[in-house]
Amino acid sequence: MYDNLRSGVGMIVVNDEKKIFAGKRSVVNTKMVSWFLKKPWQMPQGGIEEGEEPSNAVMRELKEELGTDKFDIIGESEKWIEYTIPMGLRRRNSSFSGQRQKWFLLKFTGNDSDIDLRTTQHSEFDTWRWMSPGNVIRLAVHFKRSLYIEALKSFKWFFDDE
Repeated sequence: MYDNLRSGVGMIVVNDEKKIFAGKRSVVNTKMVSWFLKKPWQMPQGGIEEGEEPSNAVMRELKEELGTDKFDIIGESEKWIEYTIPMGLRRRNSSFSGQRQKWFLLKFTGNDSDIDLRTTQHSEFDTWRWMSPGNVIRLAVHFKRSLYIEALKSFKWFFDDE
């Protein structure tokens, strides 16, 4: 659909109450000047390294971003979901116009205290909380809202009784 897309994975991490992990970005693109874009909430995501299977990328990214590997994959989107980053918000040095992501639904099997956002020098998130699907969409940066809606639709069977 789009050119110059980075391949990546997105993760919908749920707890026992079917609430979704959302983190508040700690590093923000300085071009995002509106107050509501300065620290958007998002679900974990990350790039796929060359030769890496998407399911392996999911577990690597979660360990890097959340500091734990206490997750079970319970679903994978059938299709890849694409999005573009608005021109004015793209990183100056990046050759990518957006991402093409495979989405996964994961059950968090640990305790909240197992989540450690400070496991790397450049933490992705500075705070986190469990949210309803509606709040995840509402608090996401505007250009990812349709991506999140599409990803959540991939796992409608899981959230249907909500």
